[in-house]
Amino acid sequence: MTEPEHPPAGLDRSHRLPDPPVHRPLRTALAGAALALLAIVGVTAAFLGAGPAQADGAVLGETLQARSAELTGLATAITTIGNTASMGLLATLVGLWLIRRRRGVDALFVVGTMAGASALFTGIKRLLDRPRPPLADRLVVASNESLPSGHATMAVAVLGSLVVLAWHRRGALARVAMVAAVAGWAGAVGLTRVYLGVHWFSDVLAGWLVGGAWLALCAALWSWHRTRSP
Repeated sequence: MTEPEHPPAGLDRSHRLPDPPVHRPLRTALAGAALALLAIVGVTAAFLGAGPAQADGAVLGETLQARSAELTGLATAITTIGNTASMGLLATLVGLWLIRRRRGVDALFVVGTMAGASALFTGIKRLLDRPRPPLADRLVVASNESLPSGHATMAVAVLGSLVVLAWHRRGALARVAMVAAVAGWAGAVGLTRVYLGVHWFSDVLAGWLVGGAWLALCAALWSWHRTRSP
């Protein structure tokens, strides 16, 4: 007798090749376009002093009253760990690791998202040239323009790109945990900039939106490429 052409059903299920990743570039692009519109609105409102920017003075005043030695030490540590240089280094190291794993497109996605986000917030800063809060209220040194917050932009863009790469084949609980961790860290980094007196709250809000919009647009391009070259 000849061997059966197909293995038993149970064995077949246990040795089945993993399903290919599902990429939805159109949906991601639409999300990116919506976030880009929100980012434009957020940056414009901050620059004009409208919307959330109307509360900038009050928020800064409340943070000045809430300052303490312990909070200042914690805020300084968080803002240092989450600064733009650290995010750039993280993206570069992840990119090198991905290249060693022969995942060049993924490496380009992470490093390109980081580099583009840096160039984007720097360009907006120079174009709008919004002044930072008064020098007397600052607890750390900050020399360039205020709008948008580079810390907030880079935290969302870089850490978000890592979540995009790790998203596939993760369960619902793991995905929620990843998103919550990134949102919590990006939120903490942004708020430390207000606490330390180097950004208005509307700068930070605009930075989160700019970082999210850029991340979504880069993810759409990455996803589109994956649909063409699985």
